[in-house]
Amino acid sequence: MKHVSILIPAGETSLSNIEATFKMFSRVNDAVMRAGKAALFDIHVVGLTKEARLGNGVFTINPDRVITEVEKTDLIIIPAVHGDMQQILPANQAFLPWIVEQYKNGAEVVSLCIGAFILASTGLLNGKSCTTHWLMAEEFKKMFPEVNLMPYKIITDEGGIYTSGGAYSSLNLILYLVEKHAGRDMAILSSKVFEIDINRNSQSPFIIFHRQKEHEDDAIRKAQEFIEHNFQDRITIDQLADMLAIGRRNLERRFKKATSNTVLEYMQRVKIEAAKMSLESSRENINEVMYNVGYTDPKAFRTIFKKITGLSPVEYRNKYNKPLVA
Repeated sequence: MKHVSILIPAGETSLSNIEATFKMFSRVNDAVMRAGKAALFDIHVVGLTKEARLGNGVFTINPDRVITEVEKTDLIIIPAVHGDMQQILPANQAFLPWIVEQYKNGAEVVSLCIGAFILASTGLLNGKSCTTHWLMAEEFKKMFPEVNLMPYKIITDEGGIYTSGGAYSSLNLILYLVEKHAGRDMAILSSKVFEIDINRNSQSPFIIFHRQKEHEDDAIRKAQEFIEHNFQDRITIDQLADMLAIGRRNLERRFKKATSNTVLEYMQRVKIEAAKMSLESSRENINEVMYNVGYTDPKAFRTIFKKITGLSPVEYRNKYNKPLVA
């Protein structure tokens, strides 16, 4: 039987992460016990103290263990904690050495959504892949540059460490763990009971591209604004370099450093964001949308659109166009 420790961090912890994880593992136990087999998971709620009031002040959780009482665990679940990370991380500092020790002793570690910030603070993610809520991706990159952040992923799995993307995508990771520890049939049953898409693997359709201007490079900000105002036109890197009186190689280096995208990637993201908005709200056909955002090659447009969103233009329109959905 696997010992599961669902942590209760200090702060505005996600009650839904805690409750859903506890319930899904408990339902797996119920199912295997009905079949006459032993329960698979020994589930515990673990805090720094015996009473943990969630940061919004509405809910109180009473952990059945504190970390000093857990000498050995097999699976650690770190839920999301919302708020100012500069305050949240110090408040949860006491968890970090315990998590590291348990991992070194063979435990697997799981972060849900922005629980990845606590996990990254342990140093266990250094050099490894990780995901988190796409809205927090830029802050995460700045705080933990040694981690290979993959914000479009729903799940990462590397070296006994698992992370999930934003919000309720944590359910996909718990389902993934159910499949790993209880088998495919149990995962399929759980997906039906909890109505979770078992094959979902990308956050891309849900990502809203926020222009990456939280930097101090005024010249690069001018380049970004020029791209955003003229994305329908054919813009070249040389054109931007001449406009800013910056050498091409210097421009490319500074642009990547400031925005985490190459110039070409940024142009593509701006065009595709405009295309997404048209597909969501207008009745233009796919070719009209394509031409309006500056593409002339349907194959190239479809390829880039799917790379960024995870869906084809037709699939995206069918999923998100309000008149069509209604």
